[in-house]
Amino acid sequence: MKRSLICLVLMLTACQGPAVTAVIPSSTPLSATAALLPSETPEPTPAETPVPSPTAVPVVRFAVIGDLGEAGPAMELVAALVDSWAVDFIITTGDNNPPIGSPQTIDANIGQYFHNYIHPYSGEYGRGAETNRFFPALGNHDWIWLEAQPYLDYFELPGNERYYNFSWEFIDFFALNSDWAEPDGIVADSVQGQWLQATLPEAGGSWQVVYFHHPPYSSGDYHGPTAHMQWPFREWGADVVFSGHDHIYERLVVDDLTYFIVGLGGGSRYLLGETYPGSQFRYRDMFGALLVEATPEKMVFRFYTVQGNLVDESVIERQNGNP
Repeated sequence: MKRSLICLVLMLTACQGPAVTAVIPSSTPLSATAALLPSETPEPTPAETPVPSPTAVPVVRFAVIGDLGEAGPAMELVAALVDSWAVDFIITTGDNNPPIGSPQTIDANIGQYFHNYIHPYSGEYGRGAETNRFFPALGNHDWIWLEAQPYLDYFELPGNERYYNFSWEFIDFFALNSDWAEPDGIVADSVQGQWLQATLPEAGGSWQVVYFHHPPYSSGDYHGPTAHMQWPFREWGADVVFSGHDHIYERLVVDDLTYFIVGLGGGSRYLLGETYPGSQFRYRDMFGALLVEATPEKMVFRFYTVQGNLVDESVIERQNGNP
């Protein structure tokens, strides 16, 4: 009987199955529970101050060439140098069509190399520019043939075309005719001189640039300084003056005004003479051109040879509104 009871108890235990552990769900999520735990007050993340985008500074790039040669290898090199700069436009310091300014040579001497800058252009070498980007000054060799008539027919320039002004963004340019054949005169109190004196102060640009052929001051051995062009340019408002005629490159400062002679554009090179007072740099070894990069506050001048070598660099900066 006792054994029967024991067996019955064992059978009942086996029928109950394995023990089950109860899991009681919490009424608060774990994350919420963690949030309720005491902690330090988080530091606020400072907001980043937005950095303003820099305002683009306008830049004007132009080339200065002068005393061009006849069509040939030297002109090819000068033109290639200028083209490599991708300038906005070109100004010249005269003697654009040597040797005598003939209509038979003007397109070969100029249009062949610079038609992409000239408008309107009707020569043989291409389509020309959509707007004019070539602004020459007259030289004495341009005057030889019929008082510069081939030049006047070839280009379409402002004003009377012998001397004129134009503006490019924030720069005002004044091209003069310094040759004795100019009917309006070439001294400071001439009709041409009075025009410049009246027009310069009215210019509204950041810079006023004057350019022509005969150099007021020069260390060139062949021509030297030209007294009749020693006008009071700074007094009238000019910031820089370019000229040619002496086939050299020179940078001078006379009466606090910077003058450049840019005459290595392909014509035969001249010798240097006695150094003129105020001369800062002079050079005659190789053809080349002047690259000018300007902003409203600064002008940078770099003279390069046709081999791409930088031989002179200078800067004019505005201080209290004046260069």
